[in-house]
Amino acid sequence: MSNGHCVKLMAAGEVVVDQPSDRTFTLLDSTGKGTLGTLRAVSVAYATMTVTDVSFYRLDQTYAQVEALGGKALELSGRRAGVGADIRVVSGYWKRLYSCKLDGIAHELREGAWKWVDSIRYSAPCDTIGGTSGSPIVDAASGKVVGVNNTVNENGKRCTQNNPCEVDENGAVSVRRGIGYGQQIALAVPCVGADSVFVLSAPGCGLPQ
Repeated sequence: MSNGHCVKLMAAGEVVVDQPSDRTFTLLDSTGKGTLGTLRAVSVAYATMTVTDVSFYRLDQTYAQVEALGGKALELSGRRAGVGADIRVVSGYWKRLYSCKLDGIAHELREGAWKWVDSIRYSAPCDTIGGTSGSPIVDAASGKVVGVNNTVNENGKRCTQNNPCEVDENGAVSVRRGIGYGQQIALAVPCVGADSVFVLSAPGCGLPQ
């Protein structure tokens, strides 16, 4: 799992499904410092920057083969993230955990041409930086993935690239300089069918087709 923008900067409304890929990933051990091996993708199973900013890759290894290397997949939560929860943004790139609270849910997050719904807002100490895009947001209590990290307002600008703004239910716009955001993963869980194939017409699937 990663961001849609880590695949490419997509147009609003664009969706990628089952496209070939040979991207590689380094599998870290439980300390986050050592390396267990290299994983290789065979396809982008799904990616978009519309409604949410998420991508999923299909590997050339099974879960059992990954576990045999010493790794274990984190479970995606089918429940929306709860306000006030202790969360961890887990960056494999920086080999670092960012610890904070889930400060709130942004009704709509706008950044340049993109609009995302029900975005996770971090509390101020969660100072995520460049290179943390695509990192899983883990609920500290359950150990399950509740979202995927994707952006931060860097300069206090309004609704521009790298400077997302929040829009509430009444259309009021607010800017929170230095605050980071992630995207809920619960809307994607019902979309994953047998053999991890994405079924976008499945009941409860919230991903755009």
